[in-house]
Amino acid sequence: MITTFFNWKLGLPQLSSLSCCVGLDNLPGPVSPSWLAGNFLQLFNPNAWKFHEFIAETYGSVVRFHGPFGANGLYIFDPKAMRTVLVTNEDVFEENDGFIASNLLVFGNGLLGTLGQHHRKQRKMLNPVFSAAHMRDMVPMFFEVSHKLEHALRIRLQSGPQIQELIGQAGLGYSFDPLTSEESAHPYTLSSPAMMRMQFWIMNVLPSVSRIGPASFRRCMLDLLPWKDAHHLRDMADYMYSVAGEIFESKKLALEKGDEAVAQQIGSGKDLISILMKENMKASDEDRLEDSELLAQMSSLTFAAMDTTSSAMARLLHLLSKHPKVQKKLRQEIIEAKRQKDGQDFSHDELVALPYLDAVCRETLRLYPPGSFVHRIARQDAVIPLSKPIAGLDGTEMHEIDIPRGTIILVSILNANRNPELWGEDANEWKPERWLSPLPDALVEARVPGIYSHLMTFIAGGRSCIGFKFSQLEKVVISLLVESLKFSPSAKDSEIRWQFNGVTAPIVGKDNHPQLPIGISLVD
Repeated sequence: MITTFFNWKLGLPQLSSLSCCVGLDNLPGPVSPSWLAGNFLQLFNPNAWKFHEFIAETYGSVVRFHGPFGANGLYIFDPKAMRTVLVTNEDVFEENDGFIASNLLVFGNGLLGTLGQHHRKQRKMLNPVFSAAHMRDMVPMFFEVSHKLEHALRIRLQSGPQIQELIGQAGLGYSFDPLTSEESAHPYTLSSPAMMRMQFWIMNVLPSVSRIGPASFRRCMLDLLPWKDAHHLRDMADYMYSVAGEIFESKKLALEKGDEAVAQQIGSGKDLISILMKENMKASDEDRLEDSELLAQMSSLTFAAMDTTSSAMARLLHLLSKHPKVQKKLRQEIIEAKRQKDGQDFSHDELVALPYLDAVCRETLRLYPPGSFVHRIARQDAVIPLSKPIAGLDGTEMHEIDIPRGTIILVSILNANRNPELWGEDANEWKPERWLSPLPDALVEARVPGIYSHLMTFIAGGRSCIGFKFSQLEKVVISLLVESLKFSPSAKDSEIRWQFNGVTAPIVGKDNHPQLPIGISLVD
């Protein structure tokens, strides 16, 4: 059947071409509640968990959904389809224009705001920064920060865990929160909910309006709009640019003065940004990044690492508070391993070798990934093969899907990690012990394209999470806290809800400010 379709690339309904898109039209999927928004507001809202579960349970791993203005979209967590979109044909299926435009405005032209060769150039420079050798060097720094956190929690046992300094010092060589005062939450923690609430406008309107007039005119128009979330993101961008500039200038001055000045800074020159600046100074003219790109990396890495790592650790502590037997078993493993070291801090290799700690972390990242989805847009007509055939609406057995240019593809990290066909009937249960036995054959044979342990948590391909090894150093924090502190559900536990944001975040009741109250007491 010959149909017309709307190109989301420009954000507004634009008649792109005539194409035979039987593949998409023939796919099962949810009914569209409206032509204007389609299923968009069901897919993207802070309470979208049930709708994503409904899609997976009702339609399987390849689903058509309805986008704004009558457009077709594709929702997938089929392993072969994900590999095609994220790895094999990643140049065809790129980040959509709304994602790039919003990241350029908020973070600058760093990893999150670039495409194609420009993105590959930046990644080439950043890859060595996240090497295993550098991760080993950072472990003592993580322990130093984590000891401060533990000490602060001992003093303020009735408050929730304050983990914001972790990425501040280890990531940027900069301290955002001394962990010793009752300061208000750092503004970085508020960015994700605002971006989710604006998702419709970011994906469908921003790509067009971001091209109107000079930047000064667009800034003036934004200032005049009575739009709280937009003003919040504006203020976030201003704040991040200011802080990034301060960090950049201080580190640049230290590098010019020599090793002694670098050693006196927070992080002692072993933080990510100091390493990046050193690598950039040594690079050829062709590979070297401009100062504006280095500034953008600081904002991008802070947002990506702080929000995701904080989300993962908060979720893990929340789970431990509700599973005392798991918490006790984990504590016993840590205490016994520490006893063999006469109480000294773990090295990197010793830390990652703790089997039950590793199992707890992997299971948390599997069932509760900080980011539940990624989206891509087809820059040209394409074909997506499937791991197994599915039945079309007309009964046809479909082995692949024809994808017209301009189609939005939503990759469900959440459902990929919970696929019962691969993980078994207990896929929706949090069971750390599953990692202490061989994984299901179906999972291993499926060749899930994720870069870490058959999981899609850190996605795959050229835009996979560059700092996934860095994120695993959360084990430093967990090992210290669990060794000396007990966690239990707070009196408000029944009111805690995790929002389906770009990065999941806990809230209490109707208060949308991210927070996670947990009962804390000293280990006997």
